[in-house]
Amino acid sequence: MGQVLDILALRSLVAVADCGGFHRAAATLRISQSAVSQHVRRLEKVVGRPVVERQGRGAAFTPDGQALLGEARRILAAHDDALRRLVGPGRPTVTVGATEHAADLILPAVTAALPGHQVRFRIDRTRRLDAAVDRGVLDLAVHLAEASSVDGVPVGALPLTWYSAAGWRPSGGPAVPVVAIEEPCVLRRRALAALSEGGFDPYVVCDSGYVAGVFDAVRTGLGVALMATAKSVPDGLVERPDLPAVRPAAVSLRSRTGSDPRLAEAVTEGLRGVLEGAQR
Repeated sequence: MGQVLDILALRSLVAVADCGGFHRAAATLRISQSAVSQHVRRLEKVVGRPVVERQGRGAAFTPDGQALLGEARRILAAHDDALRRLVGPGRPTVTVGATEHAADLILPAVTAALPGHQVRFRIDRTRRLDAAVDRGVLDLAVHLAEASSVDGVPVGALPLTWYSAAGWRPSGGPAVPVVAIEEPCVLRRRALAALSEGGFDPYVVCDSGYVAGVFDAVRTGLGVALMATAKSVPDGLVERPDLPAVRPAAVSLRSRTGSDPRLAEAVTEGLRGVLEGAQR
Protein backbone atom coordinates (compact mmCIF):
# COMPACT_ATOMS: atom_id res chain seq x y z
CA MET A 1 0.00 0.00 0.00
CA GLY A 2 1.40 3.36 -1.03
CA GLN A 3 -0.82 5.51 1.19
CA VAL A 4 0.04 6.11 4.86
CA LEU A 5 -1.93 7.71 7.69
CA ASP A 6 0.76 9.78 9.40
CA ILE A 7 0.71 9.65 13.23
CA LEU A 8 1.48 13.37 13.64
CA ALA A 9 -1.27 14.28 11.20
CA LEU A 10 -3.73 12.06 13.06
CA ARG A 11 -2.83 13.79 16.34
CA SER A 12 -3.56 17.16 14.73
CA LEU A 13 -6.92 15.90 13.47
CA VAL A 14 -7.92 14.67 16.92
CA ALA A 15 -6.77 17.96 18.47
CA VAL A 16 -8.94 19.94 16.02
CA ALA A 17 -11.92 17.86 17.14
CA ASP A 18 -11.16 18.03 20.86
CA CYS A 19 -10.25 21.73 20.91
CA GLY A 20 -12.95 22.95 18.54
CA GLY A 21 -10.79 24.44 15.79
CA PHE A 22 -7.39 24.86 14.15
CA HIS A 23 -6.28 27.82 16.29
CA ARG A 24 -6.86 26.05 19.61
CA ALA A 25 -5.46 22.77 18.29
CA ALA A 26 -2.24 24.54 17.34
CA ALA A 27 -1.95 26.12 20.80
CA THR A 28 -2.57 22.77 22.49
CA LEU A 29 -0.03 20.91 20.33
CA ARG A 30 2.43 23.83 20.51
CA ILE A 31 2.83 23.98 16.75
CA SER A 32 1.81 26.60 14.21
CA GLN A 33 -1.72 26.80 12.88
CA SER A 34 -0.35 26.34 9.36
CA ALA A 35 1.25 23.06 10.47
CA VAL A 36 -2.12 21.80 11.72
CA SER A 37 -3.69 22.79 8.38
CA GLN A 38 -0.96 20.98 6.47
CA HIS A 39 -1.51 17.84 8.55
CA VAL A 40 -5.23 17.86 7.79
CA ARG A 41 -4.60 18.42 4.07
CA ARG A 42 -2.17 15.49 4.13
CA LEU A 43 -4.91 13.25 5.52
CA GLU A 44 -7.42 14.54 2.97
CA LYS A 45 -4.98 13.66 0.21
CA VAL A 46 -4.77 10.09 1.53
CA VAL A 47 -8.53 9.73 1.95
CA GLY A 48 -9.26 11.52 -1.29
CA ARG A 49 -12.09 13.62 0.16
CA PRO A 50 -12.49 16.64 2.47
CA VAL A 51 -12.58 15.72 6.15
CA VAL A 52 -12.76 19.12 7.88
CA GLU A 53 -14.57 22.29 6.82
CA ARG A 54 -13.62 25.61 8.40
CA GLN A 55 -16.41 27.63 10.05
CA GLY A 56 -14.84 30.97 10.95
CA ARG A 57 -12.19 30.04 13.51
CA GLY A 58 -13.99 26.79 14.27
CA ALA A 59 -14.20 23.56 12.30
CA ALA A 60 -16.89 21.06 11.29
CA PHE A 61 -16.15 17.46 10.36
CA THR A 62 -17.61 15.99 7.20
CA PRO A 63 -19.11 12.46 7.37
CA ASP A 64 -15.80 11.16 5.98
CA GLY A 65 -14.01 13.23 8.60
CA GLN A 66 -16.10 11.71 11.40
CA ALA A 67 -15.22 8.24 10.14
CA LEU A 68 -11.52 9.14 9.95
CA LEU A 69 -11.65 10.68 13.43
CA GLY A 70 -12.90 7.42 14.92
CA GLU A 71 -10.14 5.50 13.16
CA ALA A 72 -7.58 8.10 14.27
CA ARG A 73 -8.47 7.64 17.92
CA ARG A 74 -8.13 3.86 17.62
CA ILE A 75 -4.81 4.12 15.77
CA LEU A 76 -3.34 6.57 18.27
CA ALA A 77 -4.49 4.47 21.23
CA ALA A 78 -2.84 1.38 19.73
CA HIS A 79 0.30 3.35 18.86
CA ASP A 80 0.64 4.81 22.35
CA ASP A 81 -0.05 1.45 24.01
CA ALA A 82 2.68 -0.13 21.88
CA LEU A 83 5.16 2.56 22.87
CA ARG A 84 4.40 2.04 26.55
CA ARG A 85 4.96 -1.71 26.20
CA LEU A 86 8.17 -1.35 24.20
CA VAL A 87 9.77 1.74 25.67
CA GLY A 88 8.22 1.93 29.11
CA PRO A 89 5.64 4.20 30.69
CA GLY A 90 7.76 7.36 30.49
CA ARG A 91 6.39 10.43 32.17
CA PRO A 92 2.74 10.30 33.27
CA THR A 93 0.41 12.49 31.22
CA VAL A 94 -1.75 15.20 32.79
CA THR A 95 -4.46 16.84 30.70
CA VAL A 96 -5.15 20.43 31.67
CA GLY A 97 -7.86 22.74 30.38
CA ALA A 98 -7.24 26.47 30.39
CA THR A 99 -9.07 29.64 29.55
CA GLU A 100 -7.74 31.43 26.49
CA HIS A 101 -7.41 34.63 28.52
CA ALA A 102 -3.78 35.09 29.60
CA ALA A 103 -2.76 31.72 28.16
CA ASP A 104 0.74 33.17 27.79
CA LEU A 105 0.90 33.30 31.60
CA ILE A 106 -1.11 30.21 32.52
CA LEU A 107 0.33 27.54 30.20
CA PRO A 108 4.03 28.05 31.09
CA ALA A 109 3.15 28.23 34.80
CA VAL A 110 1.24 24.92 34.69
CA THR A 111 4.04 23.21 32.75
CA ALA A 112 6.66 24.46 35.21
CA ALA A 113 4.55 23.25 38.16
CA LEU A 114 4.48 19.68 36.83
CA PRO A 115 8.11 18.93 35.86
CA GLY A 116 7.76 15.16 36.11
CA HIS A 117 4.73 14.98 33.82
CA GLN A 118 3.86 15.26 30.17
CA VAL A 119 1.29 18.06 30.12
CA ARG A 120 -1.38 18.22 27.43
CA PHE A 121 -3.48 21.36 27.17
CA ARG A 122 -6.97 22.06 25.96
CA ILE A 123 -7.84 25.74 25.52
CA ASP A 124 -11.56 26.36 25.67
CA ARG A 125 -14.33 28.36 27.25
CA THR A 126 -15.14 27.86 30.92
CA ARG A 127 -18.45 26.03 30.53
CA ARG A 128 -16.93 23.50 28.16
CA LEU A 129 -13.94 23.05 30.47
CA ASP A 130 -16.30 22.38 33.38
CA ALA A 131 -18.16 19.78 31.33
CA ALA A 132 -14.86 18.12 30.33
CA VAL A 133 -13.78 17.91 34.00
CA ASP A 134 -17.14 16.38 34.92
CA ARG A 135 -16.76 13.78 32.14
CA GLY A 136 -13.24 12.93 33.31
CA VAL A 137 -11.68 14.14 30.05
CA LEU A 138 -9.57 16.75 31.88
CA ASP A 139 -7.54 16.21 35.04
CA LEU A 140 -7.44 19.91 35.87
CA ALA A 141 -9.05 23.07 34.53
CA VAL A 142 -8.01 26.71 35.04
CA HIS A 143 -10.74 29.20 34.28
CA LEU A 144 -12.42 32.50 35.18
CA ALA A 145 -14.33 31.93 38.41
CA GLU A 146 -17.27 34.17 37.47
CA ALA A 147 -17.94 32.17 34.33
CA SER A 148 -18.30 28.87 36.20
CA SER A 149 -21.35 27.56 38.02
CA VAL A 150 -19.10 25.22 40.01
CA ASP A 151 -16.85 26.29 42.88
CA GLY A 152 -13.13 25.83 42.39
CA VAL A 153 -9.96 26.57 44.32
CA PRO A 154 -9.02 30.28 44.05
CA VAL A 155 -5.56 30.67 42.49
CA GLY A 156 -5.39 34.43 41.91
CA ALA A 157 -6.77 37.03 39.54
CA LEU A 158 -6.03 38.40 36.10
CA PRO A 159 -5.47 42.14 35.82
CA LEU A 160 -7.51 43.66 33.00
CA THR A 161 -6.50 46.32 30.49
CA TRP A 162 -8.27 48.30 27.80
CA TYR A 163 -6.67 48.08 24.34
CA SER A 164 -7.23 49.95 21.08
CA ALA A 165 -5.47 50.44 17.76
CA ALA A 166 -2.60 52.90 17.96
CA GLY A 167 -4.44 55.60 16.03
CA TRP A 168 -7.93 55.01 17.43
CA ARG A 169 -9.71 57.98 18.96
CA PRO A 170 -13.22 58.18 20.46
CA SER A 171 -15.82 60.01 18.38
CA GLY A 172 -16.16 62.78 20.95
CA GLY A 173 -19.60 61.74 22.19
CA PRO A 174 -20.50 59.20 24.89
CA ALA A 175 -20.84 56.30 22.44
CA VAL A 176 -17.93 53.82 22.64
CA PRO A 177 -17.67 50.84 20.22
CA VAL A 178 -16.54 47.65 21.97
CA VAL A 179 -15.02 44.50 20.51
CA ALA A 180 -15.68 41.48 22.71
CA ILE A 181 -15.81 37.71 23.02
CA GLU A 182 -19.29 36.46 22.20
CA GLU A 183 -21.68 35.69 25.06
CA PRO A 184 -21.39 34.26 27.61
CA CYS A 185 -18.23 36.17 28.55
CA VAL A 186 -17.18 37.68 31.88
CA LEU A 187 -14.90 40.33 30.33
CA ARG A 188 -17.61 41.41 27.89
CA ARG A 189 -20.03 42.06 30.75
CA ARG A 190 -17.30 43.78 32.78
CA ALA A 191 -16.43 46.06 29.86
CA LEU A 192 -19.98 47.19 29.16
CA ALA A 193 -20.75 47.72 32.85
CA ALA A 194 -17.58 49.73 33.50
CA LEU A 195 -18.16 52.02 30.54
CA SER A 196 -21.82 52.57 31.46
CA GLU A 197 -20.89 53.38 35.06
CA GLY A 198 -18.23 55.77 33.73
CA GLY A 199 -20.82 57.82 31.86
CA PHE A 200 -20.24 56.30 28.42
CA ASP A 201 -22.74 54.68 26.08
CA PRO A 202 -21.03 51.42 25.03
CA TYR A 203 -22.22 49.16 22.23
CA VAL A 204 -20.75 45.97 20.82
CA VAL A 205 -19.46 46.59 17.31
CA CYS A 206 -17.90 43.15 16.80
CA ASP A 207 -18.19 39.69 18.38
CA SER A 208 -15.50 37.03 18.23
CA GLY A 209 -15.30 33.46 19.43
CA TYR A 210 -11.62 33.79 20.33
CA VAL A 211 -9.13 36.22 21.86
CA ALA A 212 -7.12 36.37 18.64
CA GLY A 213 -10.22 37.49 16.75
CA VAL A 214 -10.82 40.29 19.26
CA PHE A 215 -7.29 41.61 18.84
CA ASP A 216 -7.52 41.34 15.05
CA ALA A 217 -10.71 43.43 15.03
CA VAL A 218 -9.30 46.01 17.45
CA ARG A 219 -6.19 46.42 15.25
CA THR A 220 -8.44 47.55 12.38
CA GLY A 221 -9.74 50.43 14.51
CA LEU A 222 -13.26 49.08 15.03
CA GLY A 223 -13.25 49.90 18.74
CA VAL A 224 -11.77 49.08 22.13
CA ALA A 225 -11.52 45.81 24.03
CA LEU A 226 -11.14 44.89 27.68
CA MET A 227 -8.77 41.92 27.90
CA ALA A 228 -6.47 40.18 30.34
CA THR A 229 -3.31 42.23 30.67
CA ALA A 230 -0.68 40.79 28.35
CA LYS A 231 2.98 40.36 29.37
CA SER A 232 3.76 42.81 26.57
CA VAL A 233 1.36 45.03 24.65
CA PRO A 234 0.08 43.07 21.61
CA ASP A 235 1.49 44.20 18.25
CA GLY A 236 -0.42 47.08 16.71
CA LEU A 237 -2.27 47.94 19.93
CA VAL A 238 -1.90 50.45 22.75
CA GLU A 239 -3.18 50.47 26.31
CA ARG A 240 -6.01 52.93 27.10
CA PRO A 241 -5.63 54.18 30.69
CA ASP A 242 -8.14 56.92 29.85
CA LEU A 243 -10.99 54.40 30.07
CA PRO A 244 -12.53 53.28 33.40
CA ALA A 245 -10.39 50.92 35.47
CA VAL A 246 -11.87 47.43 35.96
CA ARG A 247 -11.07 45.15 38.90
CA PRO A 248 -9.13 41.95 38.16
CA ALA A 249 -11.00 38.76 37.20
CA ALA A 250 -10.71 35.91 39.70
CA VAL A 251 -9.22 32.63 38.44
CA SER A 252 -10.09 29.18 39.84
CA LEU A 253 -8.79 25.64 39.51
CA ARG A 254 -10.97 22.52 39.31
CA SER A 255 -9.82 18.92 39.59
CA ARG A 256 -11.29 15.74 38.17
CA THR A 257 -12.81 13.43 40.76
CA GLY A 258 -10.20 10.85 41.68
CA SER A 259 -7.21 12.82 40.36
CA ASP A 260 -4.00 12.99 42.41
CA PRO A 261 -4.48 15.94 44.82
CA ARG A 262 -0.74 16.67 44.61
CA LEU A 263 -1.23 17.78 40.99
CA ALA A 264 -3.76 20.42 41.98
CA GLU A 265 -1.59 21.56 44.89
CA ALA A 266 1.45 22.01 42.65
CA VAL A 267 -0.48 23.87 39.95
CA THR A 268 -2.24 26.06 42.52
CA GLU A 269 1.07 27.12 44.04
CA GLY A 270 2.61 27.79 40.63
CA LEU A 271 -0.33 29.84 39.38
CA ARG A 272 -0.59 31.88 42.55
CA GLY A 273 3.03 32.94 42.19
CA VAL A 274 2.64 33.92 38.55
CA LEU A 275 -0.67 35.74 39.02
CA GLU A 276 0.58 37.63 42.06
CA GLY A 277 3.52 38.78 39.94
CA ALA A 278 1.14 39.92 37.20
CA GLN A 279 -0.65 42.21 39.66
CA ARG A 280 2.52 44.21 40.38
